[in-house]
Amino acid sequence: MKTCRVNKLDIGGDAPVRLMGVINVSNESFYSGSYVPLEEVHATAVAMIEQGADMIDIGARSTAPNVQAISGKTEAERIDAALKELDGSGITLSVDTMHPGVLDVCLKHDIHAANDISGFIYPAYARKVADAGIPAFVMAANQQPGDPVGVDATLASLEGVMKRCDTAGVKDFVLDPGVGSWTPLRSLEDDWELCRHFDEFLRFDRPVLAAVSRKTFIGMLLDREPEDRLPGTLAVTMELLKKGASIVRAHDVAATRDLMKVYEHMVKA
Repeated sequence: MKTCRVNKLDIGGDAPVRLMGVINVSNESFYSGSYVPLEEVHATAVAMIEQGADMIDIGARSTAPNVQAISGKTEAERIDAALKELDGSGITLSVDTMHPGVLDVCLKHDIHAANDISGFIYPAYARKVADAGIPAFVMAANQQPGDPVGVDATLASLEGVMKRCDTAGVKDFVLDPGVGSWTPLRSLEDDWELCRHFDEFLRFDRPVLAAVSRKTFIGMLLDREPEDRLPGTLAVTMELLKKGASIVRAHDVAATRDLMKVYEHMVKA
């Protein structure tokens, strides 16, 4: 498997499974516990690193379905303010945005990767990533984030994502199958199928991101609100580790790191 290097962090290949902590500065987030007020961003990021996160993913708008949309200007202002809090911190950072103008603002700060849930469907975004020389996390998408339905469609979509990376000249990237309720066409069972067949996404010889933290398909199975989905999330995460995830994106860093440590000890030769 090819590795992806984010700052000084190798993802994939022979590297250990990495942990990405999530900080949202959008109070519209589906999980209120992930919202971090601006004045707490630095302390929260430092705490996550101390708890075992390898890097932090900063987002400034909710991408959950049926959430009130915000303007690009608002997103840019939010993420600009958050990144100012982290400039000079030495923390490895990715920025969760799919808008080229917002990425321009982010590139004025100490960022190390772009997290694009639109899978480079916007060529201008992909070119900015390539020109900046940073790696990317790119999610399965055709016309909009998470629109492929089913395992086969997701595989085909990821193949298209890789072609867009090649066209733009982005050589370093991690693939994201895009588990989640992104569009009305996707059922909860579709998400479970993506998880059951997660190892199939390794066929592209690229690191694969597991991003299932507190998501709807877990909550609906257990009849739990986002605040009460941690046990279910950890159960799914363990299975995705078994199926080859190279990096886990998580709201709950300490608990997820404990899970990863136990998993690594269980499979140690």
